[in-house]
Amino acid sequence: MKLGTKGRYAVMAMVDLASSAVLTGKNKPMTLADIAERQEISLSYLEQLFRRLRKARLVKSVRGPGGGYMLARTADQLRISDIVMAVDEPIRVTRCSPNSGTGCMLDGSRCVTHDLWEELSNHIYLFLNTVSLEDVCAGRVLGASGALHAAQRNEQADGQLQVLKSETPASPVAAE
Repeated sequence: MKLGTKGRYAVMAMVDLASSAVLTGKNKPMTLADIAERQEISLSYLEQLFRRLRKARLVKSVRGPGGGYMLARTADQLRISDIVMAVDEPIRVTRCSPNSGTGCMLDGSRCVTHDLWEELSNHIYLFLNTVSLEDVCAGRVLGASGALHAAQRNEQADGQLQVLKSETPASPVAAE
């Protein structure tokens, strides 16, 4: 299953927006142009996503000088699942149309693995529903991949420290 760009980009932009509020303790408007530049997302695409996020009441827009978008609620009250659903990104891994009553097979029946994929979709939604924007901003979503990434960063930092130590000239003071 691959989450589409709408869902991924909306979450990236909302985390960017929330990071400022979480770090400063102030929920100030931020321009979409700034978010688009930092996250390397097309501004016009971001505008489309934020129209949907505003309609879902996840963000508020502020007009005029110093205007932009800001969170409609605190970062701990906004769930990743809300963001994904607001931009009409389905969280499903089945080929079947949701709530249609028919399956993905030519005769309208469900495939033999339908229940497996349907349960996976449910688990993905439940997981995203337990994660808040604040959790992502604070780095509290460190499953196995996050722990591996953190370990790799630490190893790189240790390696750089060893290189720096080896390049540092010995102290002229003799050890006793």
